[in-house]
Amino acid sequence: MWNAVMDQMLRRLIVTGGLGVTWPDGSHRSYGPGDGPHANVTLKDDGIIRELALRPVLALGEGYMDGRIEVPPQELYDFVALLVRNQAQGRMPAWFNIAHALRGWLRGVAQRNNPLRSARNVQHHYDISDDLYRLFLDEDMQYSCAYFADPKMSLEDAQRAKKAHIARKLHIERGMRVLDIGCGWGGMALTLARDFGARVTGVTLSENQLATAQKRAEAAGLADRVEFRLLDYRKIGERFDRIVSVGMLEHVGYPHLREYFSKVNDLLEDDGISLIHTIGHVSPPGATSSWIDKYIFPGGYIPNLSEVSAAVERSGLWCTDVEILRGHYGPTLNHWRQRFEAALPKVREMYDERFVRMWRFYLVACEATFEETRQGVFHLQLAHKQYAVPTTRDYLYQDRHGHMLHAAQ
Repeated sequence: MWNAVMDQMLRRLIVTGGLGVTWPDGSHRSYGPGDGPHANVTLKDDGIIRELALRPVLALGEGYMDGRIEVPPQELYDFVALLVRNQAQGRMPAWFNIAHALRGWLRGVAQRNNPLRSARNVQHHYDISDDLYRLFLDEDMQYSCAYFADPKMSLEDAQRAKKAHIARKLHIERGMRVLDIGCGWGGMALTLARDFGARVTGVTLSENQLATAQKRAEAAGLADRVEFRLLDYRKIGERFDRIVSVGMLEHVGYPHLREYFSKVNDLLEDDGISLIHTIGHVSPPGATSSWIDKYIFPGGYIPNLSEVSAAVERSGLWCTDVEILRGHYGPTLNHWRQRFEAALPKVREMYDERFVRMWRFYLVACEATFEETRQGVFHLQLAHKQYAVPTTRDYLYQDRHGHMLHAAQ
């Protein structure tokens, strides 16, 4: 029965490209017109067919992790990208679309991230091991979208360009107090202190990130200008000249978007500027992937532009600029994925094969999502006053002497 159900699902789903499926009994069938990308997959047992038919998103990731779905590592991206591209055509079964919509409607209940739950969610992902992240991130451990001003940039150069782009939007002057919400391993905070003379307070809920960031500040001789705290942003009481947050809004959860931007409003000085860098959809609101929520980012939610805009509108802040970065996170993830694969001998010394397959699937699925769907990165520049920043974007593309910047710089 389930073989027939799955066969009909695939015949309906694959409307572009081609998918070759080897079934548990050894038989092989092809799906799709074959006019685009092509991939092959082997289903190892009848049980995974039933699970794929009932809960395709969760079962796909779990089946690959457990080895019940076999795709050669070098072909996994093509396989996932093919599925993501075809799913975007809206050809999933009606019951799946209804269930997905229901999960979206219930996101306000499922993502109530109080401080205790937020800390647990962050620790689930970030406190596994700094050594793992060092294997595939750039030397500054930037775990967010890079900025490829030139597509030929190295990952290190693109991450430096990202930090410089954000710093220009913050319009920082020497001696200003800056708050970094979700400071990660401290790279942005250290850059703003070292290169711009800021005094930075960084907050995180990850004990691993806190310890590493503090060690880096000491080693760089910046401990007198950078302070890192293990603290929920909602508990901060001071006000700051500048506020930056890179890759943290995705952890806030849909019910807390208004609370987040209201807190930014409260913490920002009257003449202050804030820059929020977050993954976002330019498509209608939806639900977080059930696999991502269970295994990678529990409690996470990627908002769409209308949800973010509504929260900002109610905060009392001016939205002085919105930039949508397209075509930057896919290449960033590709760099991470290639580095992860190159470091597999070291990864396998640290983790079992199921973890390796989970992390590979995570990087592949995220890259495919950025390349095949309407998902990008939002830069929200916020202030209390409309003239807190220049009235054109010219200043973003000039150096401190007023000379125009070029990609090579």
